[in-house]
Amino acid sequence: MDKRVYLLTIVSFVVGMVELIIGGILDLISIDLGVSLGQTGLLITVFSLVFAIAAPVLLNLTSGMERKRLTLLSLFVFFIGNGVAVLSSSYSMLLVARVISAASGSLLVVLCITIASNIVDEKYRARAIGVVFMGISASLVLGIPIGLMLGNAFGWRAPFILISVLTVLSMAGVHFCMGRIEPKAQLPIRTQLRTLKNRRVLFAQLTTFLFFVGHLTLYGYLTPFLKMTMGLDGAWVSIVYLIFGAAAVAGGGIGGMLADRFGAKPTILSVIVVFGLSIFMIPYTIFALPVFLVVMVIWSMLSWAITPAMQSYLIESSPETSDIQQTINNSALHLGIAFGSLIGGIVIERASVELNATVGGLFVIIALGTVAFSMAKERSGVLSFSRDREVNYLKGGKQK
Repeated sequence: MDKRVYLLTIVSFVVGMVELIIGGILDLISIDLGVSLGQTGLLITVFSLVFAIAAPVLLNLTSGMERKRLTLLSLFVFFIGNGVAVLSSSYSMLLVARVISAASGSLLVVLCITIASNIVDEKYRARAIGVVFMGISASLVLGIPIGLMLGNAFGWRAPFILISVLTVLSMAGVHFCMGRIEPKAQLPIRTQLRTLKNRRVLFAQLTTFLFFVGHLTLYGYLTPFLKMTMGLDGAWVSIVYLIFGAAAVAGGGIGGMLADRFGAKPTILSVIVVFGLSIFMIPYTIFALPVFLVVMVIWSMLSWAITPAMQSYLIESSPETSDIQQTINNSALHLGIAFGSLIGGIVIERASVELNATVGGLFVIIALGTVAFSMAKERSGVLSFSRDREVNYLKGGKQK
């Protein structure tokens, strides 16, 4: 496989790390900028919301640009966004920085995936995409502990300084290692959204959204949860996040193996059930750190175990539009992160951080209902007719 794929994986890791890096330093930003924890949590919400919406829009707007040039331009804008974050002296300035980083970062992630698939032989295409996704998933689970350690040691701006430096190194790597890459034709956004008329696909994407809403309702505010309910100091919180991150990265691989062995449907259903139970149990484990850690490891592993199984299920449900579904699923995931962090902030503001786990668990229950509806059997004739219409539309055919 082309070694440049690993460079793209590094780029995707650097970009993805920015999304949740604030989660570990919520209290530091809150104190320094004089805003509440709920308002600080909105910095995650805004980033994820912009990230989810901007990716398909910017990809279509820049469909005619040569890919290496576009990647370098996006990295430069991403660098500017993080530079503004470092210099931020007010909440509104930091919010603007998050919007700039999210918009440019969303385009970079999509570019990394598409470039990786274009620079390798066809037999390595799936593996290359998988490697890039590993960088994205690793960044989302390791961003918080990295931000937490640097923030506690050097202040909340330190993580953004690190990301700025890594961005410059990424620009150098792309400039010297990547050749010219011509763009390929992109399907209009309206055409992509038209694929959601397939009931199975629509409710599968909705399941991803709800699953991560439930997850982020607690995970986005795990730092105040640990400090307020268990009295852990910064060092112990860092250790907890490192354990969480390691378990989550391992969970992605385990989820893929389970899906290959037992099938996507049983894996998705089992993961959601056990994941929901683990979240509900979290508030009842705070009496003993070892007990909490055991349940937390289960929760963290399953938080990313669903991703490979869901992607396999989407490919099975709509093989003709599998590429489109991966893009939409990525947007659904980030929308879930956005709304989960928003809801978690509301719970903290109006009730208590102890309730975040329960509220998050309720969304997981709803996700179980949507995926069950997605997997429910349809009349074969209706399903066949629906898929035929979908294929004809994407090929430019006329519906009859």
